[in-house]
Amino acid sequence: MTDYGVEIRRIAQWTMYAMALYALGWGFTPYTPVFAGLLLGGAFSLYNVWSMYQKIRKLGEAAASGGRFMTLGTLSRLAVGALAAVVIIQFPDEFHPAGVVGGLMTPYVLIFFRSLLEVRRL
Repeated sequence: MTDYGVEIRRIAQWTMYAMALYALGWGFTPYTPVFAGLLLGGAFSLYNVWSMYQKIRKLGEAAASGGRFMTLGTLSRLAVGALAAVVIIQFPDEFHPAGVVGGLMTPYVLIFFRSLLEVRRL
């Protein structure tokens, strides 16, 4: 597995750990809509991370073989965000919008902290 693949796997794993904490918050606190939103956003963000990894892997293969690769990566990630917004609109009592946005941002926050740790190690 490439270094990038290892890093994506690690980020996905950390995101799942965060989602486990969100599930505990959903089950044991009175803030169930917020934690349900965090879980929903986390699930969508895991899909985004997997999708981004697959597209970057295909881009690398195309570059290595001298071919071309065109993708709509940003558009698909925005569509997942729009789908999350539709779910919020359909079930406003179940999911808090700020929780969903926080869940969607979970892997990116983890990537940021991971890069800070790497810089600090150097």
